[in-house]
Amino acid sequence: MNAELKISQRGLLMPESPIRKLAPLAYAAEDEGVKIYRLNIGQPDLPTPQKALDILKDVDRTTLEYSPSQGYRSLRQALVGYYERYQIKLNANEIIITSGGSEAVLFAFMSCLNPGDEIIVPEPAYANYMSFAISAGAVIRTVTTTIEEGFCLPKVEKFKELINERTKAILICNPNNPTGYLYTQKEMNQIRDLVKKYNLYLFSDEVYREFIYTGSPYISAMHLEGIEQNVVLIDSVSKRYSECGIRIGALITKNEAIRKTVMKFCQARLSPPLLGQLVAEASIEGTEAYSRDVYEEYLERRKCLIDGVNRIPGCFTPIPMGAFYTVAKLPVEDAEEFCSWCLSDFRYKNDTTGKLETIMMAPAAGFYSTPELGKNQVRLAYVLNKEDLKHALIILKNALEAYNKTY
Repeated sequence: MNAELKISQRGLLMPESPIRKLAPLAYAAEDEGVKIYRLNIGQPDLPTPQKALDILKDVDRTTLEYSPSQGYRSLRQALVGYYERYQIKLNANEIIITSGGSEAVLFAFMSCLNPGDEIIVPEPAYANYMSFAISAGAVIRTVTTTIEEGFCLPKVEKFKELINERTKAILICNPNNPTGYLYTQKEMNQIRDLVKKYNLYLFSDEVYREFIYTGSPYISAMHLEGIEQNVVLIDSVSKRYSECGIRIGALITKNEAIRKTVMKFCQARLSPPLLGQLVAEASIEGTEAYSRDVYEEYLERRKCLIDGVNRIPGCFTPIPMGAFYTVAKLPVEDAEEFCSWCLSDFRYKNDTTGKLETIMMAPAAGFYSTPELGKNQVRLAYVLNKEDLKHALIILKNALEAYNKTY
């Protein structure tokens, strides 16, 4: 008799997404006819630019062919102009188009790190960084930021405590997912000095660049002097143009050796999405008014959600200065249990429609690597219109009252 087939150790270590792991409960609730207000995932509800949608209607090709492995030059050249708006000076050869920002992170890890190499990441952090590290055989080491301090970076000594002969990189997300925190000039300089002193890579995920709610100038890793060869910038059009489904991202670096290595992985996967590149290129030029309107909308949604959460007894969230997420502390011991209960057991009756409703959130513990951290926290994405956000907050308040009476 054959021995039982085994799943790979890598597969067993791969964590479930905290954003999507409760999806089966949500589908079951929807099958019952329950309306769900989804604050769990960063899927913008705003329309994609019309100019980009028109490109899809007007595709004039007889063959949908492979594109170059590094992406179409016309798209990369358009991105050069886009980055120039942010005082990031590039040429098209320094930009590699990827299948979403996720592929850019994975290819950066695969190209720069050996199995066992360590990456220092401030936590809470985007949960898929852990998945990409496991895929590359790398190890995530975390420095903890706290909700009480607004998720600002800890003192430099906390980083130094983790640095050893296996440390090869620092990874930041700026503005941050899941907290919405925006790194200051001082904090970016702190990271720059560490990268320079210990000769580390700096992976900088900047996909939420458009969503910064402060008058302070935007500081990219590409602005940091003296570490130009160390920086790998991760980007994506998914959020800024509401184009998550076209799967177009970018890996950007001035380091030629990294680019040559990344290209080997790009060639192995053949090419980034053809139609996605056409849509992305159409979104870059002539959509400035669209971007301004989107920004103003998120600014209002942020105020609506943050004010609303902090008015609920026992809840607290700092004011995020970027992205469209916040991490909130709830008056529960186990937020994952509470989030599951909201989907499986709790039903709020809408007085106007008579419809049963509930709310879906992402348990924040899944964004921490350190056990027991974030147990009473959730990540909330303010990607719904203001009326829906207000209603979701009413549901959250009622759910907390009912849950704490029961448990």
